[in-house]
Amino acid sequence: MATRKLTVVVADDEPLARERVLSLLAAEPDMEVVAQCRDGEEAVRAISERRPDLVLLDIQMPRMDGFDVIGAIGADRMPALIFVTAFDTHAIRAFEVRALDYLLKPFGRDRFQQTLQHARAILERRRAGDLGRRLLALVNDIKTEPGPTRLDRLVVKSGGRVFFLRTDQLDWIEAAGNYVRLHLGEESHLFRETMNRMESRLDPKRFVRIHRSRIVNTERIKELQPWFNGEYVVVLRNGARLPLSRGYRDKLQEQLGKGF
Repeated sequence: MATRKLTVVVADDEPLARERVLSLLAAEPDMEVVAQCRDGEEAVRAISERRPDLVLLDIQMPRMDGFDVIGAIGADRMPALIFVTAFDTHAIRAFEVRALDYLLKPFGRDRFQQTLQHARAILERRRAGDLGRRLLALVNDIKTEPGPTRLDRLVVKSGGRVFFLRTDQLDWIEAAGNYVRLHLGEESHLFRETMNRMESRLDPKRFVRIHRSRIVNTERIKELQPWFNGEYVVVLRNGARLPLSRGYRDKLQEQLGKGF
């Protein structure tokens, strides 16, 4: 049974830049460009009418810029979004509107393919319904529970790229000098933050500290295995094995709601 292609809208006022993106997309057999737009108004019409899976959107365009397009469509109704721009000054704002990635012109084929692979992974999760349920739960928690602002998204800069990561995607976190290392799937990223501050800003219903240098997402825990002298090892679903310190055992036990 053939897999449904991902539909794409490309919006860029520069003909050469638009043709570059279109030529790169033509080499992706699972991508189908359903509209190409020369300005923001055309982008709004194409997104409204075609309802694509993915939008590659320039920021500075005539009539309406990229953020005006999002405002016209509605951030909650926008398809998966990748910004394609020559300006690096809008990265934080792009994060705020939940862009998947931020492609800086000029970019190579490898960088473009990495971005598409990231988009595919996100869209697959959305199709499965997992991401939607998590977002709904997160919104409900924010609306109903007072307290300090919890991290739900991170902006991580690495190797000239800007990654937008949701905290509920994290498997575990470890201390790394003046940074923390974020582990999610087969990826890991360095993020400039202390362990104590990360712990204080993460959702305590989901994340628990199991060692002075490790925090784990409890939804990723597969089992606890006995170790030497009454100690335990926390085994995650991805196979990672993390020692549980005695000093944090009671906290994990309380979080899981059962003794061991």
